[in-house]
Amino acid sequence: MTTCDQFIGLISGTSVDGIDAVLVAFSENRPQIIETHFHEFDSTVREKILFLSRGSEITLKQLGETDVEIGRLFAAATNALLKRANISAESICAIGSHGQTIWHQPDGLIPFSMQIGDPNTITELTGITTVADFRRRDLSARGQGAPLAPLLHRNCFQGDRDRVIVNIGGISNITVLTCRGNNFAFDTGPGNVLMDYWIHKHHLQTFDVNGEWARSGKVNSDLLDVLKEEPYFDLPHPKSTGRELFNGSWLEKKLPPMLTIPEEDVQATLLAFTVKTIKSSIKKVTEAQQIFVCGGGANNNYLMKCLAESLLQYEVSTTSRLGIDPDWVEATAFAWMASETIAGRRIDTTAFTGAKSPVILGGIYQA
Repeated sequence: MTTCDQFIGLISGTSVDGIDAVLVAFSENRPQIIETHFHEFDSTVREKILFLSRGSEITLKQLGETDVEIGRLFAAATNALLKRANISAESICAIGSHGQTIWHQPDGLIPFSMQIGDPNTITELTGITTVADFRRRDLSARGQGAPLAPLLHRNCFQGDRDRVIVNIGGISNITVLTCRGNNFAFDTGPGNVLMDYWIHKHHLQTFDVNGEWARSGKVNSDLLDVLKEEPYFDLPHPKSTGRELFNGSWLEKKLPPMLTIPEEDVQATLLAFTVKTIKSSIKKVTEAQQIFVCGGGANNNYLMKCLAESLLQYEVSTTSRLGIDPDWVEATAFAWMASETIAGRRIDTTAFTGAKSPVILGGIYQA
């Protein structure tokens, strides 16, 4: 194992609960996870991020200060990871930092995606070269800028049978990997984001542990039908979405005619909504029978139970069976992207994002 086999991947996703940090060694381009660390956001930081993500009117001062503050937290997550692994910064070739998305607009008149978590700050506070700003190069090549984790799925999870990788974070996406190599991916819709919003509103919890609150309720078919009417679901792939569409305001607008629905029934319906949109997306585009789940949703026992029950004719498991813990797939993806960028290799995102040509993803902030 040479010095430059080791990379760090960092990401805070649409759930905005904290930073996933992973130390990975790459041997023949295959990842070996050496150490992991989850760096939780406190409520003040989380609310700052959510405020920016609402698209409200903000000042440049607010944006700039939060960008640096999140960069400091990403650096702290890195240093904590190194301490856990008992290795020095000099042993790391580079950090791949996704940052924290605060706005993703791939289909606007002027497409853009904005992540915060200043990479200059990360480099300075860790002493490690940082690769960041992965999405905007893909957007400039007329791609969606998302999803990007399927790039790792293709590299690590391709098999001798057609299979689907389902990533359930705040937003859910699927990657269809075929034996013939005609792979593709897209966001299916909400993952945990609406359930997180609803339980925080009523119980001040950041997420529904094991889906227990959802389990206590009953699915309201009328509400479920209203939720499924969203035009996004009829768009062709490649496509991507985020909090800009699926957020608390979106949900509240769907609820007024049905205010008598018990709170736990709304939660049960939101979980069913996530399951239904994943299932319908899979059935529309592939006959693959193997499904492997990753992301935070893989830890929601009730969600996994409902997903498996809705896909009885499929083999449903997690990416642990493929060699990567479902909690760390996305962070590993950005460590891998950093390794490709440092090597100067273009990555072919065309099948996943709709980009017109392979591109080098991310900018390098040299230590």
